[in-house]
Amino acid sequence: MAEGLSIRATSEADREWVAAFISEHWGAEIVVAHGVVYRPDRLAGVAAADGSGVVGLATYSIEGDACELVTLDAVRRGEGIGTALLAAVANAAGTAGCRRLWLITTNDNLDALAFYQKRGMRLVAVHRDAIARSRALKPSIPMVAPNGIPIRDELELEMRLGT
Repeated sequence: MAEGLSIRATSEADREWVAAFISEHWGAEIVVAHGVVYRPDRLAGVAAADGSGVVGLATYSIEGDACELVTLDAVRRGEGIGTALLAAVANAAGTAGCRRLWLITTNDNLDALAFYQKRGMRLVAVHRDAIARSRALKPSIPMVAPNGIPIRDELELEMRLGT
């Protein structure tokens, strides 16, 4: 873990700042993936902090033996914040008896694809044109990413736990 970084579970008392953090990083207090609207401030989560305050947040949802990573954001790159958050979620999922940690990202998110694959996640599905359905639920999703790639598809990545 990055030096001076602490990770803790979020609680009911954190809802307000989590909603503001998500709104700042995702453009709204909601996140949409695979046709589901999530309110990350109402999900389980882990926060990363250092001497400057909160520097990262991950939120997740457990259903049965699967844990979906809904959001993961680090305010600074290359310091191990995202890696520590992902490890904390994987640990919480394993403790809860989950056998699978999975997530959805979009086809334009090349940095996320690299990040997750370097940490043991595998690409397991491409959901073609899924973003059109997501835009019906969250119209603010742009058509084209800042990197110029049209945002069209959802990519599903997973990591098997306890194997």
